[in-house]
Amino acid sequence: MTDDRKIWNDFKSSKDYALSHIYHHHIDLLFRYGRKFSRDEDLIKDAIQELFFDLIRNRESLGDTDNIRFYLLKSLKNKIIKTLQKDQKSLHQVTEITEPKFSSVYSHEEDLIERENRERNEQLLLKGLNELSPRLREILFYRFTCELDYPEICDIMSIRYDSARKMVFRALRTLREVLSASDIMLFFLLKSC
Repeated sequence: MTDDRKIWNDFKSSKDYALSHIYHHHIDLLFRYGRKFSRDEDLIKDAIQELFFDLIRNRESLGDTDNIRFYLLKSLKNKIIKTLQKDQKSLHQVTEITEPKFSSVYSHEEDLIERENRERNEQLLLKGLNELSPRLREILFYRFTCELDYPEICDIMSIRYDSARKMVFRALRTLREVLSASDIMLFFLLKSC
């Protein structure tokens, strides 16, 4: 039994630790993910809160899952889109995809160097991402930030398997074309720092 399956089953069985574990391990990703659909932070926070209320309220009748992250992402996307449709707002206001980075600060100088490297790295990545369509940015987010498998991406985006693979390939090819060879080298050098 996978860890996610055990935690999910414990949550459904009302074990105290499981809800806290699910919440704390996924809240940051859920918030960043919500920002892909709306810049309205209150709307995102409300959708996440409603998602967890629904989980608690319906825990006994929930289906099984061995991938909690995927379950939460798909549920949150549905809630946000439903709210946006109800409010008649734009469906996709995709923003930059960022990922929190682990940082160990040993000194002020190292912290400053790391911050500068991260900013340059983010600028390079954003330069490439700005050339992609919202759908291509979305699929890269699922594949590389959320680490979803292609069948999960297909389910959440409502596309076919071969389309998902082609979209990822097209997005990566576009990034390579947009970023010069020196930009790519700099990106990977900064990434390894």
